[in-house]
Amino acid sequence: MDSSMQPILDKAQVLIEALPYIQRFNRKIMIVKYGGSAMVDEELKKQVIQDVTLLKLVGFKPIIVHGGGKEISRWVEKTGMEPEFINGLRKTDEATMEIAEMVLNKVNKSLVQNVQALGVNAVGVSGKDGGLLKVEKKLSNGQDIGFVGEIKEVNPKILNDLIENDFLPIVCPIGMDDNFVTYNINADDAACAIAKALNAEKLAFLTDIEGVYKDKDDPNTLISEMTCDEARALIGDGYIGGGMLPKLTNCIDAIEQGVNRVHILDGRIAHCLLLEFFTNKGIGTAIIGDKDTRYYNE
Repeated sequence: MDSSMQPILDKAQVLIEALPYIQRFNRKIMIVKYGGSAMVDEELKKQVIQDVTLLKLVGFKPIIVHGGGKEISRWVEKTGMEPEFINGLRKTDEATMEIAEMVLNKVNKSLVQNVQALGVNAVGVSGKDGGLLKVEKKLSNGQDIGFVGEIKEVNPKILNDLIENDFLPIVCPIGMDDNFVTYNINADDAACAIAKALNAEKLAFLTDIEGVYKDKDDPNTLISEMTCDEARALIGDGYIGGGMLPKLTNCIDAIEQGVNRVHILDGRIAHCLLLEFFTNKGIGTAIIGDKDTRYYNE
C-alpha cells in the first residue's frame, strides 16, 4: 500500500469509531452548557460552534445554554460600577440586571449568527420566552443578592417546538417570577433544569479545567468516569471544593432526575465535544447513574 494512503485511512478509522455513537445518540437531546474561556477566545468559540453544528447535522438534537459572566463584569466596569459578590455570587441590583440582560442577549444573538453562518438554522430564546424559566428570588445563606433567580419551573414547550421544526435552540439564562419581574439565572442551574425537563440524553459543561480531580492540586488524578455514589463520596470526603462543588452537585441531581450522562469537559481543548462524544476514550469526566455501565465501546 502506498504510504501516502495512511493518513486517509486514519481519517476513515476515526469516522468508523464515531459510528456506534452516532447510531446510539441519533435523535437524542444533548444540552451543552457553554461558558468559560471557550466564550471569550474567538478560535475556541468557532470550534465549539462547529462541534455543536456537526452534532445537529449527524442527527442529534443539541441545545446550547450559555453564560456570560466575564462579559457582564466587563460591561459593569465599563459603566464605572464595581461588581459586588456575596459568598462568591454576583450581587445583581437593578442597574446590573439591566446590563446583564443586554449583554446576555448580545452574546445570544452572536452565537445564533455563528451557527447560521455554518448553514444550520438557530433560534435564540430567553428564559422569559414562552414562560421557559419561571423563577423565585434566590438568597445566599439568607442574604439578599438582588435580582438572582432560583428556577422553580421549566416549561419546555418552546424548546420542543423548535427542535421538532429542525431549529437549534440557544438559551439565554434570564427568567421571570410570578410577578413577571426579570431575574438573572446561573447558567449551570439553567442548563441542569432544562436537561431534566427535557429528559436529555447528555448534559455537557464546558469549563476551564480538565474535569474532576481526586486531588485538585494533582492533574494526574483526573477521574474519567464515576457514578453518582462515587461523586457523593468525593464531596463527603472533602475532595471537592470551590466552583466545582455546586457543578458536581448539579450533575448528581441531573442524573437522578433522568439525564443519562453528564460530562464535565475542558472547553479550552479544541473540539472537546467531538472528542468526548465520538471517541472510545473521550476526555474530561463523565458522571453516570449508579447502575449504568461504562459508556464507551472497548
